Amino acid sequence: MAAHVQDQLLNCIDLLLDAVFLVDADGRVKYVNAACERIFGYTPDELIGCKLIDLVLPEERARTLEEAARIMAGQPRVGFVNRYRHKDGRPVHIMWSARWSEADQLRIGVARDVTAQQRSEAMQAATYAVSEAAHDAVDLDTLFPTIHAIIAQLVPVAGLVVATCNGEPEALHFPYGRDHRGQPLVVDEALAHRHCKDVIAARRGLLLPGAALAPTQGGADAGGFWLVVPLVDQTAPIGAVMLKAPADTQYSDKDRELLGFVSAQVATAIERSRLKAELLRAARYDELTGLPNRRLFHDRIDTALARSRRKHGRVALLYIDIDDFKAVNDRLGHDAGDLLLQEIARRLERCVRKADTVARLGSDEFVVILEDIHGPDDATAVADKIHHSLLQPTAIAGHALNTQASIGIALHPCDGDDADSLIRHADQRMYRRKARN
Repeated sequence: MAAHVQDQLLNCIDLLLDAVFLVDADGRVKYVNAACERIFGYTPDELIGCKLIDLVLPEERARTLEEAARIMAGQPRVGFVNRYRHKDGRPVHIMWSARWSEADQLRIGVARDVTAQQRSEAMQAATYAVSEAAHDAVDLDTLFPTIHAIIAQLVPVAGLVVATCNGEPEALHFPYGRDHRGQPLVVDEALAHRHCKDVIAARRGLLLPGAALAPTQGGADAGGFWLVVPLVDQTAPIGAVMLKAPADTQYSDKDRELLGFVSAQVATAIERSRLKAELLRAARYDELTGLPNRRLFHDRIDTALARSRRKHGRVALLYIDIDDFKAVNDRLGHDAGDLLLQEIARRLERCVRKADTVARLGSDEFVVILEDIHGPDDATAVADKIHHSLLQPTAIAGHALNTQASIGIALHPCDGDDADSLIRHADQRMYRRKARN
């Protein structure tokens, strides 16, 4: 009768959806029910006698052994999650309920497959993480490493390359490429361009051997394989993401589905970052000339003065007004006047160092901030250079224009210790010079 009840019990256990394990002190499987085949892909006969730890993903074995030691020390556990390698090679997420039977010297564990739940939570977490990254990123250069880290939390990634195209697949470029250590990852851009263009056109991912994107000398490792995923924001193509898989990794259909979902979030994040950068630039730069506008000029002059105070240095401010500019507009039209202002902006930039600032305050008024000068003669030399540059003929609307400017110079700390004082002195000296012209 007892044997009959035992058989019934074992039959009932085999009907359970969860896998029930009995594991000895050495970690070897002594018993497992039929559910193990559905969850792990192995039959009970294939698992009995095997060490269970051998099925655990290598990167999770240390913490799994620590957990097993705690259970064997008499600490029951509910809700421990780790990942195992299915017989077909894909990872499965397992949630355990386990305790130790001192009398039987066996660890009794119930394993539930929570892969689908973990994937759903990962997708939700990735959505939030990508959205937050887009909000926090200053620009695309700061966004891409964060995206790389988010994707690496979802699937194994040996490297990642991002291609962007601004809606024009023919104009693809590759602003980001890093391996799992953060080192530059170089691919053959001609080959990558072709594959990315195909992926964007097809709107679906493409699996490639590692050699498919490897440059002839150095750069990407030719081993493993690449997964190329399109980045499409609603209807417009943004670019593509190229993931380099580790040599011993295979992306499952579920992994590719997850990456496809995340790529849509990434595309939206990239587009948001671009729009934010454009709005920021519009708020800080003059639309016509591309020079810093009045707002950014005030930021720059305040920063320059703060540095000058710390270093006990000198700063010069040049206030520039174009003489008779209104006559150009009246005689040749505003389009010609705009072209002249653009040419003046380019010439002013060529007259100063890259570390200096040229800004347009409005209409025909410009300013130049010169940092780390030795004295007044340096500022005067730049003003003379600007005069000479602007006097060179400019061909506008079929006319050769010779432009003159009135320039006022103010020096820090001689003429004041704040931006308003320097601007006032430079502006006054500019008007005095204009009156003499």
